[in-house]
Amino acid sequence: MNPMRSLLLAGSRSAWLQRQATRRKFVKMAVRRFMPGETLDEALAAAAEQNQLGLSVTLTHLGENIADKAEADAVLAHYLGTLKRIEAGNVKGEVSIKPTQLGLDIDAELCIAHLRTLADAARAHGSRLWIDMEGTAYTAATLDLFRRLRETHTNIGLCLQSYLKSARTDLEALLPLGPAIRIVKGAYAEPAELAFPDKKEVDDNFLWMAERLWSPEARAKGAWVTLGTHDTVLMERLELAARRLGVAKTDYEYAMLYGIQRGEQLRLVKNGNNVRVLVSYGVHWFPWYMRRLAERPANLLFVAKTMFK
Repeated sequence: MNPMRSLLLAGSRSAWLQRQATRRKFVKMAVRRFMPGETLDEALAAAAEQNQLGLSVTLTHLGENIADKAEADAVLAHYLGTLKRIEAGNVKGEVSIKPTQLGLDIDAELCIAHLRTLADAARAHGSRLWIDMEGTAYTAATLDLFRRLRETHTNIGLCLQSYLKSARTDLEALLPLGPAIRIVKGAYAEPAELAFPDKKEVDDNFLWMAERLWSPEARAKGAWVTLGTHDTVLMERLELAARRLGVAKTDYEYAMLYGIQRGEQLRLVKNGNNVRVLVSYGVHWFPWYMRRLAERPANLLFVAKTMFK
């Protein structure tokens, strides 16, 4: 693994570094590259701007590993309110949640109950509820949550990480369900026995997963793929595969972070592709922000430029 990536991922788990960083104005300014602000109002304003440019959105209220039931209940209430505001504002958007935000660390039954409530609300709104994948300590539990919820709700999607060696097996097991899958490379610190350390292996696995979801048997069952990447070289490989397999541009979408490669986002839309911008917000941004830097350590140059302005 890239030494800088390892350092950034280690920093994402440092309580001391989090306290220091969140007090620094220049860090908050740098974070604005990846998120429009800490409030839902700011996120919805950014979402409306994306919609005007032909981009759909996925909203994520940052936070994870909640250990108090009252806090998990408050997250549920927040997302229910978010869905109502999305509908009231005619925003073309969905929401994405982390299971540990909804109490997975407290009780799996509490978490699945909260997920069902949100999936019901999203279905009434006519949208999909996305379930994020966290570190490997939660992979099996998250897959189980998805399978259980999928028995009663077809309007849910699951994130799978191509850097995990188990990703192919996990995807194959889900294919009979005709799942909606958002493929990402992965941004947590994982040991070499669980995750590919080499970028080429991660990219090859990403492409294999997309092609598997584009297979005739998977598409016949209603499978959907969202491609979560900013890697233009990988995008070219994905586009070639889609054309070879006869998959229309309207039959999949790209998911890209707010503020990252805006030019590429607009180029894809102009080219007829579906593009969904992931708009994150909230006060608990530090671990998420460090993982974004770890995904592309070159972003540290942007932070440095912001600091010395």
